[in-house]
Amino acid sequence: MKVATSILLGNKATPALVAEAVAKAMLKADISIANSVLLLLTTEFADNPQPAIKAAAKAANCTQVFGCSATGIFTEEDWVLDSPAVAVMVFGGDVSIHSAKFNHTQQALLTLTAPNAINSTWLNDGNARYGGVSGDALGQGPFSVWKNAKADSTGRIEAFFTGVKLATKASHGLKLLTKPKKIQHINGYDIELLDNKSPFAALQKAWESHRKSNANIKSDTTLPSHLVMAVYASSAEVIHKGEYEQANLISVDESTGSITLAQTLEVGQYLCWGLRDQATAEADLVLTTQSLTKELGAKADFGLLFSCIGRGPFYDGIDHDLKVITQQLPNMPLLGFYGNSEIATIGGKNQLLPYSAVLSLFSELATLNLK
Repeated sequence: MKVATSILLGNKATPALVAEAVAKAMLKADISIANSVLLLLTTEFADNPQPAIKAAAKAANCTQVFGCSATGIFTEEDWVLDSPAVAVMVFGGDVSIHSAKFNHTQQALLTLTAPNAINSTWLNDGNARYGGVSGDALGQGPFSVWKNAKADSTGRIEAFFTGVKLATKASHGLKLLTKPKKIQHINGYDIELLDNKSPFAALQKAWESHRKSNANIKSDTTLPSHLVMAVYASSAEVIHKGEYEQANLISVDESTGSITLAQTLEVGQYLCWGLRDQATAEADLVLTTQSLTKELGAKADFGLLFSCIGRGPFYDGIDHDLKVITQQLPNMPLLGFYGNSEIATIGGKNQLLPYSAVLSLFSELATLNLK
């Protein structure tokens, strides 16, 4: 398999740094001409990425260069935040990347986008998608995307792989605190009644139970509302299958027991409360990796990971997402970035996911056909 990555840090965001990173990956892949390149640059390159993109194309001897800028980037070897850096994956042999307009077989689309380039019509245009939103935690800062070795003014790119079998899945990493209950009354963004009970009372009771069962949580710790997510779907069964949608909790009204969410839901939907939790996130990503490997039915030749900027190293300075993948799939070339949101197809619908990790594994068809 002629796929390899490299990651390099520099004092400045220069085209020379990009050229060196591409040359290093080409050497590891044992190729002198790349079919295509996935190029990720930190935000120091974002205002004027074209010289860096051109350097990548020249070093790879190809114009099929796709990618974006991001706050943090990584490969299987290392991760970088807050420093000028380049992460690259090069492709040779039978594997290549192409613009979405040539996707006649309707393969799921690798989708990289800036926050201001997203709209619901485009997101659910009939194509299955996986990828990430390039942005910091607030969706601000300089961002850029590129395809065919040129910066793209639309703010988003779509591409697909040839010569591979793909398996992709989102890992939410939420610890569900309550059972799904039917929404009975809403008022705009406020959830006012769940299964004849106060939403806040049910959430507070669940938190107290969770706190008492966890020795690492101090007895006087109040409900960490910034870590709580509303998990909702059309039925309890869909939630149990993990094919739910999520909404951030904005505020609670203890006097009325209502909870305000970041988006409106509907009466008749089912809702439960989930807690962002490091141990759960790590365990869930292990299961996701194992599930995708089983779905492929073969060794994964390379992978892409798009992880929320609120996960990974932001728990305790160690990127647990990256640690899981490298332990489960040692020596597999891996490329990805920390983003503002993640994109995945769940229950037949493309979703923008908060605090999730979207993992995509690929096996070369030429290898599969030999079995």
